[in-house]
Amino acid sequence: MPQSPEHLLRLLQRFIKHLNQIKQIQTLTIISGHLHFNPVDTSKFRWMSTLLFNALIRAYLNVGQPYQAIFLFTRMLDYGAPPNNFTFPSLIKAASSLPSSTSVVGRSLHTHAIKCGVSLDPFIQTSFINFFARFGSLSDAQKVFEEMSEPCIVSCNAMLDVFGKYGDMGLAMLLFGSMRKRDVFSWTSMINGFGSNGCYGDAIRCFEKMMAHEDVIRGIVRPNEATFVSVLSSCAYSAGERALYQGKQVHGYIVKNEIELTVFTGTALISVYGKLGCLTNAMKVFNQMKCKQVCTWNALISSLASNGKEKQATDMLERMKKQEIWPNEVTFVALLSACSRAKYVDLGLELFRSMSQDFDVVPRMEHYGCVVDLLGRAGLLREAEDFIKSMPFEPDDTVLGALMGACKVHGATELGNEVGRRLLKLQPWHCGRYVALSTINAWAERWGHAADLRKDMTAAGIQKIPACSLVHSL
Repeated sequence: MPQSPEHLLRLLQRFIKHLNQIKQIQTLTIISGHLHFNPVDTSKFRWMSTLLFNALIRAYLNVGQPYQAIFLFTRMLDYGAPPNNFTFPSLIKAASSLPSSTSVVGRSLHTHAIKCGVSLDPFIQTSFINFFARFGSLSDAQKVFEEMSEPCIVSCNAMLDVFGKYGDMGLAMLLFGSMRKRDVFSWTSMINGFGSNGCYGDAIRCFEKMMAHEDVIRGIVRPNEATFVSVLSSCAYSAGERALYQGKQVHGYIVKNEIELTVFTGTALISVYGKLGCLTNAMKVFNQMKCKQVCTWNALISSLASNGKEKQATDMLERMKKQEIWPNEVTFVALLSACSRAKYVDLGLELFRSMSQDFDVVPRMEHYGCVVDLLGRAGLLREAEDFIKSMPFEPDDTVLGALMGACKVHGATELGNEVGRRLLKLQPWHCGRYVALSTINAWAERWGHAADLRKDMTAAGIQKIPACSLVHSL
């Protein structure tokens, strides 16, 4: 029995997240002839067929079938159904989820949007801003934004994200300052932009300005989970009392306003307290969290390891298994680092073996570097060298750097020089490599070699980075 277009649309709305039913509805639509050109009633056909195509494209996107959504658009053009302003946002989102090598799809969509006369629709423009940002074209995103006669707050926020992603916080601040209205996403984009570009102090100051703004004081704007995580991440990477103070302020705000500790906010708090030496607070947050994921356990293991509680850190793996939390790559970096600090050689090697055998975690360069550091700190330099030779890929600067650091500590001059020469080939402009290698030779009273390395640094125009110390009370 033929189905009416209205009935098919209702079916799509009902089964919008069910792939099998969507395919069946598409088949019914084709059989009923609603997608084929009908010259008898052109205007009605085109309106209805466009509506059906839009619904099908959105349905396939909702069930994670972006290629099928794009394919439907090509069929839409073949059947003569005209795309409208409701067609492109779903298509752009589908194109954004494709691999970077297929960015040409999005650019083709941009061309079609211009031809259809809908490229100036604010929703479509904002979608294209996000698309171009995703595929690494700041200039194209900026061009689309500049074409907007009156950018809405959503498009401004999208552009703030773009500037932050590409490290142009100067333009981000100019845009932010020109915005007549700002919401929580505006502030969070700025905080996250500063933090992701290493400007941790600026991120903290931006959060402070946000909390002192009248919109926040009056309750018009409220910080959300993303805001907390962004500023806490900057606190964790900063040093000094201000970072710890701000971390505690965020924690106090969460408690005072009876905001539930989410997985990500709680994990960020644990990282802040752990990295800034407040292990007791980190443990309290961990115990208060109702829901914990593997990232939460990883943060606590790292906090324990960096605060002299290596045994407790390694014991966490058994607790994770009892809670049916499966460890991942980050977990083993934290565990191996704990073993390295405590010189638990046998345990560290056993954990490294168990990664692939028991947990299906393939060791990466970082894991190999941790094992080299473990063996090196324990003075097992030849074992560390043999371990490097057994690696399935060439060691990078972190792996070789760990071995050279161990050579420096244990006075292994010959091996240190051998590793040092390899490092200088990888990092010819790294001042620290020259200094470490010079120090190794100086301690062995090989003054000529030490002096030559210093001369090589000067000749290459490489300057030693001045050291500094920071003392703060907790």
